[in-house]
Amino acid sequence: MALQLGDTAPDFKQDSTEGPISFHDWAGDSWVVLFSHPKDFTPVCTTELGEVARLKPEFDKRNAKVIGLSVDPLEDHNAWCGDIEETQGSALNFPLLADADRSVSQAYGMIHPNADNTLTVRSVFVIDPNKKIRLTITYPASTGRNFDEILRVIDSLQLTDGYKVATPVNWNDGDDVIIVPSLDNEAAAKLFPDGWDEKKPYLRMVKQPKKS
Repeated sequence: MALQLGDTAPDFKQDSTEGPISFHDWAGDSWVVLFSHPKDFTPVCTTELGEVARLKPEFDKRNAKVIGLSVDPLEDHNAWCGDIEETQGSALNFPLLADADRSVSQAYGMIHPNADNTLTVRSVFVIDPNKKIRLTITYPASTGRNFDEILRVIDSLQLTDGYKVATPVNWNDGDDVIIVPSLDNEAAAKLFPDGWDEKKPYLRMVKQPKKS
């Protein structure tokens, strides 16, 4: 059965470019972005890994660790790292799992037989500090991911976990948010004493709360 939102992310032990990884121990109390690549030495993957390396300080700010995966062996990963740094201007600064036995790929449903029965698709899992899966996205092999969007989702999840709000379409950190419908006006007034813009009883826009 495919993993769903709210499921516990499967634990695993696997080799990586930074040594053996025991996943739940490695994750600790951080958020995690686990993302797979169809194959080493492929053009789209090379650009993605370089971009994530460039963005790593942004993930760090959000207490989020990033970890990649490919089904190729570790020696290929290590050779590929040089190409990534040379062509993208950023050296790999996070672990890349060498899932040669496909144990992690199978546990996370990263191999889609109707697309390719041996290689992983471009899967993304955002996992919270409780090891719960909070986001899944699957891209076709030909389409590079937008990691600014993944950062945006982490911002939304972290904000909405802490406050009784949801984030509207195209929201970015700092934009107005929505008071959740389950909060009546009396309770909302205690949390948002400066008021809100009630477009409909179920659509109440409010300034984004200041993050603690």
